[in-house]
Amino acid sequence: MTVLHERATLATLTGWHIALELTGRCQLACTHCYAESGPAASHGTMTGDDWCHLISEAAVLGARVQYIGGEPTLHPQFERILTHTTELGVPVEVFTNLYRIRESWWELLSRSGVSLATSYYSDKPGEHAQITGRADGYARTRTNIVRAVGLGIPVRASIVQVLPGQRVEQARGELEALGVTGIRLDELRGIGRGRLGGQADPSQLCGRCGDHRVAVSPTGHVTPCVMARWMVAGDVQAEPLSRIVAGSTWREWLVQVPARARVCAPECAPSADSNDCAPADQVDGE
Repeated sequence: MTVLHERATLATLTGWHIALELTGRCQLACTHCYAESGPAASHGTMTGDDWCHLISEAAVLGARVQYIGGEPTLHPQFERILTHTTELGVPVEVFTNLYRIRESWWELLSRSGVSLATSYYSDKPGEHAQITGRADGYARTRTNIVRAVGLGIPVRASIVQVLPGQRVEQARGELEALGVTGIRLDELRGIGRGRLGGQADPSQLCGRCGDHRVAVSPTGHVTPCVMARWMVAGDVQAEPLSRIVAGSTWREWLVQVPARARVCAPECAPSADSNDCAPADQVDGE
């Protein structure tokens, strides 16, 4: 690659949103999980060094990042990775179930440029547990939301309607009362455990995959979105991210992304902000 071409490639990622799936492991086993995460899932092949190198590249590219998973805080080197990100001044959103936050992490999470996102399903512990598979999930998540808001950490939440008659509006009301901003609703998508058999269906995507956004899996695979896990365009363990998204395989996958006209949940409005459908959507300005 020529120096001129390399500079042009770097320029194309300025302002991009990079979703980093730090691990596939999660304390929960949500019935609809797009990543099919759970307590027995793997951390993948990306090491702490690999993630820090990629975040350093993001800093050079002028990109912002999001930690997601799985549950990103379960990565053995989560604290190191977050520290590296904040020291570089890269804006980061940690999409966490808020099931368990170590006391030592609150200082890191309170740093400038860091925000939190979480999933919330009901104002009733039993219904919340029916979806997440953890009886104590509701209480733990709610307690840590209160702690984060009290510390002045920006928090947003995604409510996915999974069950018939689910207390979605009551959950929204409770989140508002707790001081959460940027509450979004989304429909159940036929992706991951939400898929009722068959092959991956691009029609389940919101249409913004690859549009100034890219995702990296625990195995280093690069895809246009965390929801489009089958659209593998390359591996950051083998070549730079900027080169992958400038390549022909990336362009070939983007052709399969449906038009943005696809009807999402009423409040998804992917064209109204610059990010993905829940759960990966990140509200601008947070």
